[in-house]
Amino acid sequence: MAQSEQAGSVVAVSRDGQHRFSKDVVDEILLVAGLGVEGDAHAGVTVQHLSRVARDPAQPNLRQVHLIHAELFDEVGERGYEVAPGQLGENVTTRGVDLLRLPADTLLHLGEEAVVRVTGLRNPCQQINGFEPGLLKEVLGHSQDGEVERKGGVMSVVVTGGVLRAGDPIRVELPAGETVALQPV
Repeated sequence: MAQSEQAGSVVAVSRDGQHRFSKDVVDEILLVAGLGVEGDAHAGVTVQHLSRVARDPAQPNLRQVHLIHAELFDEVGERGYEVAPGQLGENVTTRGVDLLRLPADTLLHLGEEAVVRVTGLRNPCQQINGFEPGLLKEVLGHSQDGEVERKGGVMSVVVTGGVLRAGDPIRVELPAGETVALQPV
């Protein structure tokens, strides 16, 4: 891995013990290595997202921790949508890190102890329109060259556990060697 540098900060942390679209903002979350966010419905070694469990419950959970950049909330706010931390189902709301441009296997050092490995892009789904009608087209669109753009954040797995709170720093450690662009997971 390449040397890490401070890139941004944690705006908010969220969790929910049930499979609901939005998550409650809390004072702190505990990231558990190999599992995810303690007390969150999506924590586990194997996949926990209900649609994926229905297809193959034994597949590895590459979606233990969901991170979204607060800059997305600013962007959609300019178009009249009001979105706050946790409302799009993320566990960690960040600022100052270009999450969508990170390569696969980037390590994010969150706070003093926790480290997550970025596994891929969140694939925004129709539930976003259930939260706020029309919002899906803002987080799942097309670039000027016709490529699909997924702006719903990134998914990750916990490498090293630790407590995480709003205001904690984020350091980015890029993988060494040739990088691979993020794909939906």
